[in-house]
Amino acid sequence: MLEVADADTFYGESQILWKVSLKVNAGQIVALLGRNGMGKTTLVRSIMGLTPPRNGTIRFEETDITRFPSHYIARMGLALVPQGRHIFPSLSVRENVVFGMRGKGYSEESIYSYFPVLKMRAHHKGNQLSGGEQQMLAIARALLANPKLVLMDEPSEGLAPIIIQTIGDIILKLKEEGLSILLVEQNVPLALKVSDYIYLLQNGRVAHQCTKDELVGNAKLQSEYIGVSKYNAG
Repeated sequence: MLEVADADTFYGESQILWKVSLKVNAGQIVALLGRNGMGKTTLVRSIMGLTPPRNGTIRFEETDITRFPSHYIARMGLALVPQGRHIFPSLSVRENVVFGMRGKGYSEESIYSYFPVLKMRAHHKGNQLSGGEQQMLAIARALLANPKLVLMDEPSEGLAPIIIQTIGDIILKLKEEGLSILLVEQNVPLALKVSDYIYLLQNGRVAHQCTKDELVGNAKLQSEYIGVSKYNAG
């Protein structure tokens, strides 16, 4: 569904990504892990056309979207849950939710079935929500664009463990419904809980790729590329 091939991305004359390649198949959750400053968000921006790669190609459903503008990429079926959420603080929850509603599939009511707290807070302003509620709102907004693939950039950032667990459960439910997801994360337990395949990014390069089972319990990989002590699933 999504293929990035040999992407070199720059900010000005500073190169951030070096020959980055990855794939996301239909119905698959792929996690992109790495420490801060490794280029994860830059890759997301490259895919969405915000910072196009100078070299390499990005294909979505066999179409080369490398030079497409962001709004066109979104209409093709890619949606972004950005790092930092970036909801509209002065709009109500409902206004945020329906702002980008497009196509058939997810509806306002079906979204509230995933996030009942948002229905309860529908008339509150975005800046009146907790961090966890804002993250749920950012995911809900992306889903109402009825995408084929969602890019989630650090959805667990700054959240309490109980909220991270809820977000993970929602991601698994979306996977069961056939949605493809590229998950950018530093939270190893969350990534291992939901993903099928993992790419490890270091200094703007794909340093390693593997199934989640290969990463579980591999202290060397986790310490070298993610900066955590050994994590065992379960």
